[in-house]
Amino acid sequence: MSLVGKVALVTGAASGIGEECAKMLAKDGAAVVIADLNLDGAKVVAQSIIDAGGKAMAVSMNVTSEDEVNAGIKQAVDTFGSIDILVSNAGIQIVHPIEEYPFEDWKKMMAIHGDGAFLTTKAAYKYMKDAGRGGKIIYMGSVHSHEASKLKSAYVFAKHGLLGLARVIAKEGGPFKIHSYVVCPGYVLTPLVQKQIPEQAAALHITEEEVVKNVMLKETVDGEFTTTVDVANLVTYLANDTGALTGQSINVSHGWSMI
Repeated sequence: MSLVGKVALVTGAASGIGEECAKMLAKDGAAVVIADLNLDGAKVVAQSIIDAGGKAMAVSMNVTSEDEVNAGIKQAVDTFGSIDILVSNAGIQIVHPIEEYPFEDWKKMMAIHGDGAFLTTKAAYKYMKDAGRGGKIIYMGSVHSHEASKLKSAYVFAKHGLLGLARVIAKEGGPFKIHSYVVCPGYVLTPLVQKQIPEQAAALHITEEEVVKNVMLKETVDGEFTTTVDVANLVTYLANDTGALTGQSINVSHGWSMI
């Protein structure tokens, strides 16, 4: 596989899954745009790619702002000449029982996961279509795109929605060789997940060890966390796909979900 000559933009790429995806795409030859609210962190990741012999740049991007999304993607195209791959990865997690879920937290989750996916898609899609060279739009879903867990009403709602968006883009983009996918990881031990362990322990009145064993990893076949490398390998594979898998969601979860 090779992405030489391609330009990839990854949101939420200053750390965690997004950082690993950016580095893997760069290793496969793509010029990578590290888009994140944390511009200093994005610059560190971009520099690490450059130091390893790759091409990269950092842009500040709040994915809930249409102006910032449009400006960031235009900056990427102005610098590298195109946008061929979008990895819509930026996300957060807020957990509450449904009867206690603050509406402001709900709206924040919808803005980052839903509006962010929509705005980055809209902006990147236009460049892909106008350039006439096709493209890949890869959404970072979750096993919760197919399953449900307690305390995660907003997250599950948003991640289910990505399936519908990807399927629409697959149909609209097909004639222009623009393909879309949803990558659905299980629990990955990133800072986002580590933060959830004490939160869920408190909400469920169990120990942190029980959260890991009996909540997070209970349904896996081997009791193992998914790794950032597991996810990045799949993202890079899809970035090289011929289009045969367009519209599909693929779980990477150590057997937690087999839908």
